Amino acid sequence: MSLGFEQAGFDVCAAVEVDPIHCAIHKFNFPSCTVIPRSVRNLSGNEIRLAAGIGKTPVDVVFGGPPCQGFSLIGQRSLDDPRNHLVQDFVRIAAELNARTFVFENVKGLTQGKHRTFLNEIIDSFSRAGYNVRADWRVLDAADYGVPQYRERLILLGAKNGQEIPEYPSRQSVPFDESHSANGFDIGPNCEEALGDLPDADCFETLNKQDEVKAVFGRPSVYVEELRCISNGAWHFGHMRNWNPRLLTSSARTEHTEISRNRFAVTSPGSVEPISRFFKLSADGLSNTLRAGTDGARGAFTSPRPIHYKYPRCVTVREMARLHGFPDWFRFHTTKWHGARQIGNSVPPPLARVVAAQVLKALGRHPHASTLEMKLGDPALLSIAMTEASALFEVEKPCTRRDRTSGARKRSQMETEAARLEAQEETSG
Repeated sequence: MSLGFEQAGFDVCAAVEVDPIHCAIHKFNFPSCTVIPRSVRNLSGNEIRLAAGIGKTPVDVVFGGPPCQGFSLIGQRSLDDPRNHLVQDFVRIAAELNARTFVFENVKGLTQGKHRTFLNEIIDSFSRAGYNVRADWRVLDAADYGVPQYRERLILLGAKNGQEIPEYPSRQSVPFDESHSANGFDIGPNCEEALGDLPDADCFETLNKQDEVKAVFGRPSVYVEELRCISNGAWHFGHMRNWNPRLLTSSARTEHTEISRNRFAVTSPGSVEPISRFFKLSADGLSNTLRAGTDGARGAFTSPRPIHYKYPRCVTVREMARLHGFPDWFRFHTTKWHGARQIGNSVPPPLARVVAAQVLKALGRHPHASTLEMKLGDPALLSIAMTEASALFEVEKPCTRRDRTSGARKRSQMETEAARLEAQEETSG
């Protein structure tokens, strides 16, 4: 969301994040943004202002997606559940900062069944804090805004009493090849348009040990021209970054057995491979929703990455980023586990950007193109381990969270189970 709001024309002054690995990656990509490596539980609006150095400067918007883990309770107010305090803290901080508007992002599940009661409680909390929430709240699908992935997220929009409430963005028609136009309406980029220009990571032995290599890229689609920052307006209203476009980054290889590769190869596009349960992308279709997996507190399970439509392997972190709408200059942690989790937990930047544009419109602001070329952060931040990240940001290391270094190549639980089944097949065969 930081990237989407910057691209829309906002100056993102501060980001609050409890995970030191995520703090490091945010600091690399947004070096001028203050990262506050704390939980919001005991953080005040004044402390945020002090850390960001903004004094009494008016705050136009607070945006974020606090976890909602206890909203399925029956017989009591869900906001009283300790696991949902972060939602209350989001409301509190927006009020303490006297933010003119807010954007609250969360899972679609909040709108369904008995969880609707919890959603109503959230809206009531904003109302008591002096905010009007747009009554016709909506679940937006990133696929409707130029992203080659089905990804639905609840977006709540609100404003201080007396302030204009932002509108929801209308579905956008994105200019792509005529071959992808149905009945006169563009249907957006497909997987091949998102990934087709990327060289195959398996062709580079170096990517077994690191996540970047010099490479020759293929012919880009209109969608990729923007992500490679070679089209007019590719930076939108954000700051240009000083980066090396000749590097293929975030592309560490994944080891697969030959049996797995054979199964991946014969799996029909758009279907699920029966043993690994990995979804196989279709060249002319959209990606399924990319998941984050779980952190160490919940088992540190890796969510399955989909199978490439062309190559018999799972997609790389960079390929996930392309399917999510991240530009190529944007970097993730060098480990596949952290990198994939950072993408799976994020809001696609194009979706965040169109929402942010509506916020600007409600505020009566008119963005202008930036002339600043920003240098990215220290590359060491990209491969930092949890212990070092905790020390850097002076926070206590989460004792239950998996600490992975850049050299780790452990398989996910699903891949391990698939290997066990393969061994059984070889023995019986």
